[in-house]
Amino acid sequence: MTLPTADFTYIADMVRKESAIVLTPAKDYLVQARLLPVAQQHGLSGVPQLVSELRTRNDPQLRQQVVEALTTNETSWFRDNDPYRLLGSTVLPEVAAAARAANRPVRIWSAACSTGQEPYSIAIVLRENLPPGVRYELVASDLSAEMVARAQAGRFSQLEMNRGLPASLLVRYFDREGAHWRVGPDLRRDLSFNRINLAAPLPALGTFDIVFIRNVLIYFDVDTKRGVLDRVRRLLRPGGWLFLGAAETTMGVTSEFVRAQDAKTSAYRLRVADPAPAGAAGVR
Repeated sequence: MTLPTADFTYIADMVRKESAIVLTPAKDYLVQARLLPVAQQHGLSGVPQLVSELRTRNDPQLRQQVVEALTTNETSWFRDNDPYRLLGSTVLPEVAAAARAANRPVRIWSAACSTGQEPYSIAIVLRENLPPGVRYELVASDLSAEMVARAQAGRFSQLEMNRGLPASLLVRYFDREGAHWRVGPDLRRDLSFNRINLAAPLPALGTFDIVFIRNVLIYFDVDTKRGVLDRVRRLLRPGGWLFLGAAETTMGVTSEFVRAQDAKTSAYRLRVADPAPAGAAGVR
């Protein structure tokens, strides 16, 4: 049974306004599956009554709960593997050398971090590959306050740990807590979490050498993608690295990035402006 068209349109418009995520009518089943538990939690008979409550009550917390329920949070350790291989083998040696020469830390942003597997995976690659003496700062963020809280807690079930994390890294960087595992102090060090809406103006984050914004753009329309990538571009150092999801690309969206030669992963470099021709200085 599908939602009444007016109810689906109301939810879709609200989610797009709050998060820029586009919900097509084909996602009707997803909307109902994700929102039924929310309705039941509030003692409502179903999703239509939930929509009625949203229409009649000015309740920001309920709106946020609905938006967060419809945010996809699929994740795993070292997801797709190739981005992390490229990060460790090619990107970090170059970035670390530049950071050391400038006496500054390597800075990385894991946007849309979900429950935390991505930033902790990045932290493992940093711990395993950065030369001694090179510092780093890792910023992780997500639209969902719930996801940020879960990621910051760093506590995972055995089933979650089995999704992509080698046993050798499990025992090296995590502590056992009954049936769960908790992130150890080495991975927590130099890692901060924030709630950030990528489709809105960004807070002051400083500049980054590398940005992971994987499997997010696929949920946005072209104009929103362009806006997100433009905001990311402004935070990247010249020649900085951008990692997208396997099904994502900057082509047709922006010309500010150049795809890296490694064809196995969606990795891009921020295009460096061509130097001005000789004699151009002072020309108006």
